[in-house]
Amino acid sequence: MNTGSIFLQQLINGLSLGSIYALIALGYTMVYGIVKLINFAHGDVMMVGAYAGYFVLVAMGTTVTGSVQVTTLSLLLAFLAAMIVCALLALVIERFAYRPLRNAPRLNSLITAIAVELILQNTMRVLPFVGPDPRQFPTMMTKSFTFGPISVSNIQLIVIISSALLMIALNYIVNKTKTGKAMQAVSYDLQAASLMGISVDRTIAITFIIGSVLAGAGGILYATAYPQIDPVMGYMPGLKAFIAAVLGGIGSIPGAMLGGVILGIAETLTKGFLSSQYADAISFSILIIILLVRPAGIFGKNETVKV
Repeated sequence: MNTGSIFLQQLINGLSLGSIYALIALGYTMVYGIVKLINFAHGDVMMVGAYAGYFVLVAMGTTVTGSVQVTTLSLLLAFLAAMIVCALLALVIERFAYRPLRNAPRLNSLITAIAVELILQNTMRVLPFVGPDPRQFPTMMTKSFTFGPISVSNIQLIVIISSALLMIALNYIVNKTKTGKAMQAVSYDLQAASLMGISVDRTIAITFIIGSVLAGAGGILYATAYPQIDPVMGYMPGLKAFIAAVLGGIGSIPGAMLGGVILGIAETLTKGFLSSQYADAISFSILIIILLVRPAGIFGKNETVKV
């Protein structure tokens, strides 16, 4: 393959990876946009979703190398299970970890988010039916489709199309539904929204649920594309999704989408033309550069804070 073909192929690979980052980043940016909280446990919610999907696939008889393969139906059921489990987990985390600290200094909430992250990781490590050892995630047989100089696998198509559909659904919810209007109102002014009859607690809980549902879907897509799961698998994708949210402008939904795609493409181009060892370094370098050059991100707005 010539350089141009390699570049196009890495763009496709980057779009697939970036779609997953974008899904996870949406949870970060939605929660921050409403309660100004960086939910560092979000990547581990993704991990729980991946395990929920794994157990559904195993219960349906699918194996990694056996005769029973992952079908479209079993994958859809895995998606559904991951979304439901992550939604319930989001309710518990928001109600018992974050809601009591809503009026506390932000540092308290940040420390709590890190604590929730560690609790989720270590709880999964000590559960007898999970354990600390990595597990191979059942996935579909890989089929490739060739379009000129580039090749796209069926798994990449599933990742890209599923991510796009979920993002479209999110945009519809936020911009066209009553719940979405309430989320925008609470994000703009929490106290004024409360005075206008909007249930702030309910709206914030729904925001956590929607973000975690997307994280659960992202966990299934990530495990399908990179078929190995373990209790700390959400740590690095969670951090990179946070970088994507900051890159796009944290608090901005279109920014999270764009930031995820940019970060995914930057990573895959680094792996294709330099070395896979530099991929993480490039991601964190992007974070440093964006904080130095444009702290508000691509779609973020600089705000003046009175002190």
